[in-house]
Amino acid sequence: MRLNASLRLAACVGALGLAACTSNPPQPSTPAPAPLASAPAAPPVRIGIALGGGAAKGFAHIGVIKMLEANGFTPVVVSGTSAGSVVGALYASGMNAFELQEKAVALDETKIRDLQLSSGGLVLGQKLEDYVNEQVARKPLDQLAKPFVAVSTRLEDGERTVFARGNTGQAVRASSSIPGVFQPVSIGKYHYVDGGIVSPVPVDAARQLGADIVVAVDISNKARGKSPDNMLGALNQSIAIMGQKLGQAELSRADIVIRPKVLDIGAADFSQRANAIVEGEKAALAVMPQLRERVAKLQAERTKATQLAQQKAAEAQHLNCLEQRSQMQKLAGMAGLDNSCPRP
Repeated sequence: MRLNASLRLAACVGALGLAACTSNPPQPSTPAPAPLASAPAAPPVRIGIALGGGAAKGFAHIGVIKMLEANGFTPVVVSGTSAGSVVGALYASGMNAFELQEKAVALDETKIRDLQLSSGGLVLGQKLEDYVNEQVARKPLDQLAKPFVAVSTRLEDGERTVFARGNTGQAVRASSSIPGVFQPVSIGKYHYVDGGIVSPVPVDAARQLGADIVVAVDISNKARGKSPDNMLGALNQSIAIMGQKLGQAELSRADIVIRPKVLDIGAADFSQRANAIVEGEKAALAVMPQLRERVAKLQAERTKATQLAQQKAAEAQHLNCLEQRSQMQKLAGMAGLDNSCPRP
């Protein structure tokens, strides 16, 4: 004990030039260095929803969105193909699921269907464009309440096209223009048709919007071993087969895939809208435990990463403080008499 006291006294005398020595650390001669900024809190998990094409089956998307919102998993980004682009645009405009359901129940088919005989298709599509623009208060895509994109196919070369800016109704019309049914949409020097040809369920587009977890809703037709009995049926079956092959790879990149049981609903059977919504609700509820687990796992990973970053920031702050001490403080620290830089 006496030896330790002697050593402390000698160090103190050497450091302070025979000044009075106490157990208190010497006061800094310059202002203490400003603390470093700590690591930010873990960011919330961003859920994106990718709404696939399927004509009248698209009402199922509303049921899915209802259950996501009811369970606290409100999507913050939205992507849509064909029918999914219609629901997606209205949802991204700021409507909640119940408002979407009200719109669906009140929808008059004549408001979105304008028949016109043409070699390009039976439906012009202008009414659909006008209807969507009316519902979104004529806001362009980049001014909607939620980030939203509509996926279409460029007819000239088959290029996948993602519309993120410009006329919302026109983008939805392009995304929904089923070949042989709707006339192709002319935008600039190109023509566009249904996005389901290249991206039946736009998972990648939702990811590109910044989604951490992508919930994909697949309502596409499936080839079920039956031979079509008419030309339109053969066309729909051909598109379904092509969509199945193309969609498998993209769907594999989704975190959660929801498949409402709507295969028996006809492409133009708007009378089944209520059933489609209910099937969407049931399918979404079935995957809710899986989604809850996925979100919790990602949140835990982020919390751990944030804590590690905060620890590193505190250690860096401690080292910075040690470096900023005066020479007198450093000498006192060697004797254990300086605690101006406490360890984190």
